[in-house]
Amino acid sequence: MATRVPYRPLPIDQTDVVYDHGPDSVRREGVPAGETVELRIDDSHVYPGTSRTVWVHVPAGYDPAEPATLMVFNDGWWYLDPEGDIRGAIVLDNLVHAGEIPVTIGVFVDPGIFADREDPDTRKNRNIEYDAFDDRYVGFLLDEVMPLVTARWAVSDDPDRWGICGGSSGGNGAFTAAWQRPDRFRRVVAFLSSFAQMPGGNPYPALLPTVPRKALRVFLQAGHRDLNWHEPQANWFAENLRTAAALAETGHDVRLVLGDGGHSANHGGVLLPDALRWVWSGAVDEGGAA
Repeated sequence: MATRVPYRPLPIDQTDVVYDHGPDSVRREGVPAGETVELRIDDSHVYPGTSRTVWVHVPAGYDPAEPATLMVFNDGWWYLDPEGDIRGAIVLDNLVHAGEIPVTIGVFVDPGIFADREDPDTRKNRNIEYDAFDDRYVGFLLDEVMPLVTARWAVSDDPDRWGICGGSSGGNGAFTAAWQRPDRFRRVVAFLSSFAQMPGGNPYPALLPTVPRKALRVFLQAGHRDLNWHEPQANWFAENLRTAAALAETGHDVRLVLGDGGHSANHGGVLLPDALRWVWSGAVDEGGAA
């Protein structure tokens, strides 16, 4: 049966566009709120000198006898904030309660900061963690964050039930984490990814055709008026298109959604419920096809 999509006129001005959130992004009557637990990491071995907060959101439907699915969210509080654009915990509660995704524990990880530095430009470790093309960040998640989670909650060991989500630099950080460790993370949600500012440039369009296909399911969102959208270099919009095209051309399970507006979390936040439904719909076989 065909899926019918209501007609919506396209805006003429593609720059200043704000999307309305749907019903899955607001608290719903009759949906029990899950529990959110705050944790601290003040002695990182992977990123010495940094500290950060991690929030673990456990939906009301969680049963310790049934290991839960896992979704890590980069930029922790920004993606957890119930008044923000993403509203991750609210979305998880609504979708789990409706039975539209598995019972999913959300792990919202703030980027590290150097608490002893006053200069805001050197205080944040965010770009070092998210933009790098290496396995340090995913190693940090696996070695320093996940033991805190699995010590208290039952989480599935199946990599097809582990996902990671982020936006901007957090988007390419999410993709790189799964790329480096598909034995752990196989579901990716990436909004407005900053592939364009990875040190040395975006490696993925050239790299993807040269390596075996990986068992990843990747949801990408890009904006027509993202940073440098009409420039020949450092073009956020174009680099997302190139990455999506390379994933498609190499047979990966990818979905790309284009929207209007600039470098804003708004559209990604509106899409989060559908992105989670899609990444958890069915399993990905070892070849990467659904």
